[in-house]
Amino acid sequence: MSANRPSHRQSPTRVVVVGAGVGGLVAAALLAREGLDVQLLEAAATPGGKMRPVELGALRLDGGPTVLTMRWVFDALFDRLGESLDRHVHLQRCDVLARHAWSATERLDLHADLAQSLAEISTLSGPAEAARYAAFTVRARQVYETLDRPFMRSSRPTPGSLTWRVLSQQGPRGLARLMRISPFTTLWRELGRYFHDPRLRQLFGRYATYCGSSPFDAPATLMLVAHVEREAVWQVEGGMARLGQALVGCAQRQGVRLRCGATVQRLLTRGGRVSGVQLADGDTVEADAVVFNGDARALTAGLLGPDAPRDLHHGSPSLSALTWHAEAETSGFELSHHNVFFGPAAGYAEEFAAIAAGRLPAAPTVYVCAQDRSGQRRASRPGPRRPERLMCLVNAPAVAAGPGLTAEEIARCEAQMWNRLHEAGLRVNLTAPARLTQPQDFAQRFPGSQGALYGPASQGWRASFQARPAGRTSLPGLFLAGGSVHPGPGVPMAALSGQLAAEQILAGLRSTSRFPLAAMPGGISTR
Repeated sequence: MSANRPSHRQSPTRVVVVGAGVGGLVAAALLAREGLDVQLLEAAATPGGKMRPVELGALRLDGGPTVLTMRWVFDALFDRLGESLDRHVHLQRCDVLARHAWSATERLDLHADLAQSLAEISTLSGPAEAARYAAFTVRARQVYETLDRPFMRSSRPTPGSLTWRVLSQQGPRGLARLMRISPFTTLWRELGRYFHDPRLRQLFGRYATYCGSSPFDAPATLMLVAHVEREAVWQVEGGMARLGQALVGCAQRQGVRLRCGATVQRLLTRGGRVSGVQLADGDTVEADAVVFNGDARALTAGLLGPDAPRDLHHGSPSLSALTWHAEAETSGFELSHHNVFFGPAAGYAEEFAAIAAGRLPAAPTVYVCAQDRSGQRRASRPGPRRPERLMCLVNAPAVAAGPGLTAEEIARCEAQMWNRLHEAGLRVNLTAPARLTQPQDFAQRFPGSQGALYGPASQGWRASFQARPAGRTSLPGLFLAGGSVHPGPGVPMAALSGQLAAEQILAGLRSTSRFPLAAMPGGISTR
């Protein structure tokens, strides 16, 4: 053991991490860095969680997250592990955050450069609307700066503890900002204070879907996502799976033992605390602590046996999705890396009302990730036109939201999706049928999730304090990580959840030879 890895006991503390997604990989790497004996168990054949790619023959496409924000989370993580992020992945900062279209003539690029975004909004909606957008960016930054350390980087707070954290970290000025972040109103209503053009209200309302929520229900604090994206959106060369592979390598170099194809069937307890896990093949793995990096609903649903805690609080399941992965020739509309195609703004509420009722929307918003395109301002397609990789996504209800989607509903939604792209001027010629993934597929891939891709939805102001479980559970020695728990879904947030789980375990080791028996109080997504 190296000198910078302290030994907390005569024999290393044994930790089992269940699930090799981002949160599990981060927790495992940080714990191993501190000299703990860490075994990482993954049910799938390969690690990566939602960042595992979709394979179409020889092609590999992002199958989950497509956007990286909050790069500083990973810079700090790799530095803490004695590594460099830049040595393992190549990141390119996007000039164009996303390209938006409502028709063949109504288009808007949001840029990392504020002046360029202001010019685009002025052209689309007029100078007054551009001025209102400038005011909105100031407000979004204030919300982010107020909640960053006391909420997102800390264990889940209560309203009182959040107030105390803001006061102690930011002083009276921070407390004044906390009172102005509009936690008691919805994102949609607050956007109405800034934007008179319904298209812009629609555009920024879509940020609620980044945590699987409706802008008509989500708290106004989610406007901070607008600031996070404008601060920087990064494109990972080779796709998001490259970041997952880099995390796997880091974890293994710290001494983490990765075991794939290992399905955990049951949590084991002894003397009122967790003592290990039992696998589906009957094998048992003993542990002094367990980090569960699956959907937290799996615990309360009894999928990990009778000893798993049942007192976790979950909000309603978040949105799911229909996704189509394909190779295609495109023409007409010039795609950027990230593209959003909206329907009429007047019908935006109907889209989320349909999903809440368990149906697919009749006029869906369509997100297209053109994975071979750059997010740079200049033409992103080099050389002659050739087939390119596309991922198209439409929001859909989770499995629990209704009786399930029929083949006819899905076929109708797919036709509407292609029609939406055609109306915006994009011509798509598939080289082979697209591969469809639907909510039931996600439910099977991520047990307990009910097909929800973002854990619980953020509905109302209480969601920040009650919708997601905290990282420490009422079962001593059991900790949680991943997008279904605090601080929320998305790649950087999942990484922070893994960091919080590791820090809580290490804090317990520093304070006593055994873990504290009492549960400690503990979302917001930035993708």
